[in-house]
Amino acid sequence: MTQTAPSTTGSPSPVSRRLEVLRPGPWHRRLTAIVGVGAFFDLYEVFLGGVLAAALAEPWHLSHTQKSWIIAAGFLGMFVGANVMSLLADRFGRRQMFLVNLGMYSAFSLLCAAAPDVNWLVAARFLAGLGLGAELVLVDTYLSELLPTAVRGRYIAWAYTVGFLGVPLAALLGARLVAEHEIAGVSGWRWLLVAGALGAFGIQWMRRALPESPRWLEARGRRAEAEAVVARIETLNEPGTAGARQVPAQRKAQAQAQAESETETKAETKTETVPTVRVPLRRMFQPPYRRRTVMWWIFQVLQTVGYYGFGSLAPVVLAAKGHSTTASLGYAALSFCGYPLGSALSIPLIERFERRTLIIVAALGQAFFGLLFGFADAAWLIVGSGFLLTVCSNVFSNAFHVYQAEIFPTNLRSSAIGIAYSLSRLVSVILPFIALSVLDDLGATAVFAGSAVLMVLLCLNVGLLGPKTKGLALDAI
Repeated sequence: MTQTAPSTTGSPSPVSRRLEVLRPGPWHRRLTAIVGVGAFFDLYEVFLGGVLAAALAEPWHLSHTQKSWIIAAGFLGMFVGANVMSLLADRFGRRQMFLVNLGMYSAFSLLCAAAPDVNWLVAARFLAGLGLGAELVLVDTYLSELLPTAVRGRYIAWAYTVGFLGVPLAALLGARLVAEHEIAGVSGWRWLLVAGALGAFGIQWMRRALPESPRWLEARGRRAEAEAVVARIETLNEPGTAGARQVPAQRKAQAQAQAESETETKAETKTETVPTVRVPLRRMFQPPYRRRTVMWWIFQVLQTVGYYGFGSLAPVVLAAKGHSTTASLGYAALSFCGYPLGSALSIPLIERFERRTLIIVAALGQAFFGLLFGFADAAWLIVGSGFLLTVCSNVFSNAFHVYQAEIFPTNLRSSAIGIAYSLSRLVSVILPFIALSVLDDLGATAVFAGSAVLMVLLCLNVGLLGPKTKGLALDAI
């Protein structure tokens, strides 16, 4: 029997229909929280680069190039990891890679904490980044495949809000630990790395209970397993009621989907095997995905400067303006409070406005407040502009994470967004070397002026090439 990949035909499969009509409930909320909290480690790692470069500059007598490598090493690892692990997630499953990536990050973060010199630290940060590279790709892919269309954008935004709640806490903790210099005879910056490793291990342990994506199982020709996962989700989501609280139209649609699914499953059992559906990567460069792929590659190259540039460079920029290391980290920590607030603000906006519209408006906000931050000298203006920049950053971030998971089919989703996402990490590797040189030669204003120009180009790219997705099922998009 020949099976057609359900995600590439535009016609929803029975498994997809059952996932779509299932009423959002407790199971969906637990899933969102467990998956979402892992997003914290991505920005935590970005934050660590700037902290370590600022904190170790004097005691380790770091050169300009060494500081750049401390920031860039994690991004270089993420570049490789995003390419490799996103491909493996399409080959071996989302859940499997969820367990591998944070396990690697946890182990190598402990190795970072034991670093005796800058070369060890750079190498270990590369390996930690390798594990973390596909984390956000997996978050977007996995949640988009399990959440119904009606709440997909809102729940993914909640997932990132859960994760980013920890960012200002980590920044404030980092400022305190660095200021303390040593705790129990161990340098404060080492405790930051240990805390990240232990936190990642805890989240990895929680994720053991996650099911595999039914859409991925179905796309791989494993229909019976997909049906079993969906049936378990239906039971766990509304125990004892099996969907009794759904409206009649939803119950009717679900009953029809189940009937069709059972019919197809019975037909498949008459054959010995169900062939695996494979979609070659070159499909990204064929209609209708070619235009989306080009648009998203350009987007990922440009967005890095506005989003990750601030998170990784803020402590170094403030130190260059003459603020002490402790003061720089404190100002950055207060600015980072905008990350969870911006993420929470995106929740009511994400389903109200078209995704690409939110991306454009938030990107322009980043450009404006970045310029203000570059000019600022007074503490209140530094913190205020930095705070508003991070608010805009996470409205922007949540909108684009939802958007990228919607514009590619199931068999390509992890690979397509992972390869594009890796480009942002490659730019992040180069960024410290260019930005710190511009900072030394021309000052903070020039750094953020260049960033603003690139964000305007990003807006033109998305506005001209990006498709509309709000309110559409994944199969329809």
